[in-house]
Amino acid sequence: MEDCKSAISNPEGKQHMMAAALHLTKALVASDYLTDDLKKILTDLDSHLSAMGVIVESKGGEFFEFEQRLKHAEEKVASWKPNQLMVCNSGPIEASETFKVVDEIHTLMESLRNLAADESGKPMELLQRAESLLQTVMSRLEEELVHILHQHKQYFEPQYMSFRSFRSDVAYDESFVSVEEEPLDEASRRNSNGDESEDHLVDLVHPQVIPHLKSIANLMFASNYAQELCQAFVRARKEALDEYWDSLSMDTFTIEDVLKMEGKSLNYEMKRWIWIMKILIRVYLPSEKRLCDQILGESGSFSPHCFVETSKASMLYLLNFGEAVVMGAHEPDKLFRLLDMYEVLADLLLDIDHLLLEEAGSVNRIEFHKLLAKLGDFSRATFAEFRCAIASKTSNTPFPGGSIHHMTKYVMNYIKTLAEYVDTLNVLLKDQVSEDPSSVFELENSQEGGSSATSCPTACHLRSIASTLESNLNNRAKLYKDVALQNVFLMNNINYIVQKVKSSKLGLLLGDVWIREHMAKVQQHATGYERNSWSFAVSLLRSHDGSSLPKAIFKERSRSFSVTFEEVYRNQTAWYIPDPQLRAELQISISNKVIQAYRSFTGRNSNDEKHIKYTADDLESFLLDLFEGSPRSLQNFRRR
Repeated sequence: MEDCKSAISNPEGKQHMMAAALHLTKALVASDYLTDDLKKILTDLDSHLSAMGVIVESKGGEFFEFEQRLKHAEEKVASWKPNQLMVCNSGPIEASETFKVVDEIHTLMESLRNLAADESGKPMELLQRAESLLQTVMSRLEEELVHILHQHKQYFEPQYMSFRSFRSDVAYDESFVSVEEEPLDEASRRNSNGDESEDHLVDLVHPQVIPHLKSIANLMFASNYAQELCQAFVRARKEALDEYWDSLSMDTFTIEDVLKMEGKSLNYEMKRWIWIMKILIRVYLPSEKRLCDQILGESGSFSPHCFVETSKASMLYLLNFGEAVVMGAHEPDKLFRLLDMYEVLADLLLDIDHLLLEEAGSVNRIEFHKLLAKLGDFSRATFAEFRCAIASKTSNTPFPGGSIHHMTKYVMNYIKTLAEYVDTLNVLLKDQVSEDPSSVFELENSQEGGSSATSCPTACHLRSIASTLESNLNNRAKLYKDVALQNVFLMNNINYIVQKVKSSKLGLLLGDVWIREHMAKVQQHATGYERNSWSFAVSLLRSHDGSSLPKAIFKERSRSFSVTFEEVYRNQTAWYIPDPQLRAELQISISNKVIQAYRSFTGRNSNDEKHIKYTADDLESFLLDLFEGSPRSLQNFRRR
């Protein structure tokens, strides 16, 4: 045992021991009785013992051979020109030489570490030189990586999803006085950009340099320079993303900035958020993730980590803007953009989950799920606020001419647009109880075979809103002293409501029963108008037995009728029925009742024609002036 220890402590003995071990190892590797795995282990051991042999042999000559190998590597590195690209622009031979230098340094460092573990002096000095040389090489490779990423980056122009393709929206106003008569078709606007939902992967770096970048990454990983590699990669890709962000004219806002925005500015930025979400989540970031995987994919967790670090700023912007929006007031004019934000985030959530699948992205992934829930809650609250705003909006002044109130236009254009979001609203409102007073509607509609669309959550809530609007209109009608004008006001407004429902998706949601019910209301108010405006005038033209009237009575009735007609004419030419069909139908109905009675009245008393101020044709012509919104008078009328 002592002889063995003595032999090992003697340098010459060490050489003999390692020679014997090498001989035995080589013999075993050549054997046919070993498994492939065991042969691989012995081959690695053979390489290690060979390196140890070099050290032992050189130790006696003050590490001469070892130092010569290190010096040769240093000279090779020193010969590299300052701006020379060692991998990308080199041919196969030059690139291979670079890899050989790195491999040589690795081999020398491994051997020196084994020797320097129990000795100092020359081994440690040489190890430090080797480590310094490796650091120099890694710095050069890091610079080359960044240079290639900058020089060969590529951008794409999202022409298929240009922000300019977004159509303008109806300007809704809480005051109910600033609203377009005919809003743009929201369905067309929302469906005009269907191509935006398609997945597109683009090359953010020219494909021909990907192998070079991957080779540099592998060399740096093998040299334990993973942290430096990732920092350089992330820095370069962040700069590229920032440049692309600028090319899209994207501004970044703090939460305070968003909360201070005026309505139009906020609406615009909400639309831009939707647009940039689609570009980033569907195109740019998936392409960035693919680039990370192509270059860093063999490094385990480094690829997802680098992707998350690269995309962090843009992800935080998207999250912070959404968070700021749901911190604001529940203003009805924001509801459509809120629903758009909710829809696009719900649609992109699976893409976000895929992008942030690994642990490195779990925080942002969870925050996007939370934001979706907050957008849903905020949209529900804003929807409820819209109904409350209708109910609370009152006035002490009657609307001029009994025409269609601005609020009616506002509400109907608003819910016509809401109907385009029926699927999303059904999700958001499924657990919300509507306040629809028409409790018998569901039964009536189901008995007539109504579709499920009329009983969906959105339909129930829209009927409730329409009912609230009607209640408000009934209260506004009471502001008119003239009962006939109350009828005209309600007839105008309910007819407008019906026409909006019939001409849009609202018809499917509110149903045929609702439409028939409200068309009947229009007719009821038209009948009420005729009764309150013309029943007295027509009564003056009637006789009990259909015979001619005594001259005095005829004269008095003829005069009273003329005065009554002139008063109606003076008032009702100032009233306004905007719908030309409704106006014409009402004029015809009046003519059928009044002119027919007047012809009979004057015909029975034709001998007293001098007491007749107007002919039937005159009156028929005058009736065409009614409801035009331009007050007129018959005081200066003279028969020709």
